[in-house]
Amino acid sequence: MIKRRLKKSVVYVIYALTFISVFGSIYFIEKNLEPANTFNEPSKDYKYVSKTIFENDIPVVADAVQIIRPYLATDVVNVKKYYDYKGSSDEQEKALLYYEDTYLQNSGAAYSGSSSFDVVAILDGTVTKVENNNILGNIVEIRHANDTISVYQSLSDVKVKENQQVKQGEVIAKSGTNNISKDLKDHLLFELIIKGQNVNPEEYYNKKVAEI
Repeated sequence: MIKRRLKKSVVYVIYALTFISVFGSIYFIEKNLEPANTFNEPSKDYKYVSKTIFENDIPVVADAVQIIRPYLATDVVNVKKYYDYKGSSDEQEKALLYYEDTYLQNSGAAYSGSSSFDVVAILDGTVTKVENNNILGNIVEIRHANDTISVYQSLSDVKVKENQQVKQGEVIAKSGTNNISKDLKDHLLFELIIKGQNVNPEEYYNKKVAEI
């Protein structure tokens, strides 16, 4: 009986085919046992934000919402205007506050009525400060969307607290008095800060948030 030996090249081919067959079967089995992963490729329809749900978020304000005045009473008037560096010398003089032999530039606007009046939030926002100041009286600071902050000074009967969320038009306090402008008696001293800069509030009432 004649024994035949396989050529080395044939043996190598057999080994290669066996190797491919075994590992191919293993890969196929593992692939079919894996649970479907629905998060492999993010959908183009998804939108992502950088903040988490655990952060202290500022309420979102629709772009079409307009900034309202910080009061609702119809008899309230501006009794001390914002100090405008570009204004006339006469306008600038009328916008000065006098305190302890010193003239100070009014960084907001002072409003007064025939009697004490309700002070309201100009937009939805979060109360970031409630304090009593020896010079400015009771103060409430509210942070809004679009890097906007409203500051209400010379208050009485404050109705909000820090970290409280308020709605536009919600009563946050009543007008009152302070030590920096005693001559104005009962009034509201209001400041509007946009992107870190004090601005003339009178130029922003009735403006849409998108226009800020």
